[in-house]
Amino acid sequence: MTEPSTAAGARPVELLPTRATYAPTEPVRIEVRGAASDGHLTVWSLGDLVATMPVGDAGEVDLGPLPVGTYGVELAAAGDAAPLARTAVEVTADLRSRLRYGFVADYAPGRDVAPVTDLVRRLHLTGVQLYDWAYRHADLVGGGEEYTDALDRPVSLDTVRRLVAGIHAAGSRSFGYAAVYGVGRAEWPTWAHAALLTPTGEPYGLADFLSLVDPAEPSWLEHLGADLAASVAAVGLDGFHLDQYGYPKRAVRADGTVVDVADSFVTLVQAVRDRLPDSHLVFNNVNDFPTWRTGASPQDAVYIEVWEPHLTLGSLGQVVTRARAVGDGKPVVIAAYQHVYDVAPAVESDLATAFTMATLFSHGATHLLAGDGDRILVDPYYVRNHVVEPSTAGLLARWYDFLVEHDALLVDPAVVDVTGAYAGPYNDDVDVTFARADVGSDAVAGTVWRRVTRAGDALVVHLVNLVGQQDTRWDAPRHPVGDPGPGTLRVRRTGPGLPRVRVADPTATPRLVEVPVVADGDHAVAHLPAPHVWQVVVIDDGGSAAPSRDLDTTDITDTHGADS
Repeated sequence: MTEPSTAAGARPVELLPTRATYAPTEPVRIEVRGAASDGHLTVWSLGDLVATMPVGDAGEVDLGPLPVGTYGVELAAAGDAAPLARTAVEVTADLRSRLRYGFVADYAPGRDVAPVTDLVRRLHLTGVQLYDWAYRHADLVGGGEEYTDALDRPVSLDTVRRLVAGIHAAGSRSFGYAAVYGVGRAEWPTWAHAALLTPTGEPYGLADFLSLVDPAEPSWLEHLGADLAASVAAVGLDGFHLDQYGYPKRAVRADGTVVDVADSFVTLVQAVRDRLPDSHLVFNNVNDFPTWRTGASPQDAVYIEVWEPHLTLGSLGQVVTRARAVGDGKPVVIAAYQHVYDVAPAVESDLATAFTMATLFSHGATHLLAGDGDRILVDPYYVRNHVVEPSTAGLLARWYDFLVEHDALLVDPAVVDVTGAYAGPYNDDVDVTFARADVGSDAVAGTVWRRVTRAGDALVVHLVNLVGQQDTRWDAPRHPVGDPGPGTLRVRRTGPGLPRVRVADPTATPRLVEVPVVADGDHAVAHLPAPHVWQVVVIDDGGSAAPSRDLDTTDITDTHGADS
């Protein structure tokens, strides 16, 4: 979805898929909100037109079943080529293969769940974490139908069930939050024997209301497994978000056993999988601990909540790269809370979020940030969230659409980084230069950060524009994006033909469009529009094909407002 367009005197126009994701046999239906009965929908697959459908008065367009893949969908009025609105669609036979993650943190009696389900559809969220839904950390469903949680927030299980049902109806999954080793004061006498102790003999804890046990202690494992199973029966959860706090790494248990907590986490994930073989599981590797041990464990994603020293865009990219290397093809999700919204105006904070998403998406990960209808995360206690402004809502919709539409180029597990093998003067296979900015393979303020990946037979060049920035912190106010000038792409040809070169940008040109390509000896050259925050360049080898036609560069148009 784009920021809805508005004609004079008309309601905003918005496209909204009926589901976050579709099975191959399901008809893909697009809700059209606003007046656009004389328009038509076009469906695109990586920039190629695959279908056109008229928009009638019914308010919903049935595209029928589509082949497995991801698509962009545009709405244009009759006689007008510029889209009024956009959205994206995913068709997959395996819901577990991707995790675009959101959250809920409000279970008050009678709350309206429609804003949550709308957001699931708008951002194509394939999983929603129900944060702090339970009665107590060590007694998930013992509070009856209505209660206050451990921090005195009201919870109605009727609301939880309605949220779960709404998330299901929107084509997504519900993950109940569950701490894997936290025990409250009321339950502590039962579990003190399993305590993880500090060197001075006190139990490790969180704030003043939780103490920590060995997550692999047998009696605790039996209790936790039974509690999780009871939760599935009570409210219909699809699975669980298994949380920890990042410490201790090693500790002595109350019975004197020395515990390697990384090993205990692996044991726990396996035990929960054995107890709940059909549940979807996500374990939190706090600050990358211990991703190297849990990445291959039997769960459904590699999820990492980042803190210091992972403060820069470059460090985010490195975290994702490590996670993909150990995850056996699982989707990678990074929880990078944008505290910047608490201290800076939306215009500066939105740019920080755009740079965070550009880094994560271009490295093959997704971002836990949005949820609860109109909120984003600015704090690890999800209740302390931030109500988004319209600029932030529009930014998220554009970028999540872009993520889904270009899934095969971004987060497919088969995508590999080939920067060191292709770019630079020694390799001389592919590179980009700009009129007014340096280009490099590291995230350096004032430059264009260039990475090259291979997605199937295509080369994909990611250009993150750090011109105008004084540092590369991801959670800090950002300066307006600088202009590096137009770019020049130079790529080695395979044979006498010319490659096909296309560009897309979530800010300016959300659908891949072709740019002219000319021969220059053994190379081909294409001129690129200046990037805003992030530009994606896709190069398809022309091999022995005939030289490509000249293209009208007016195809490259700015159909969205700038993210700054």
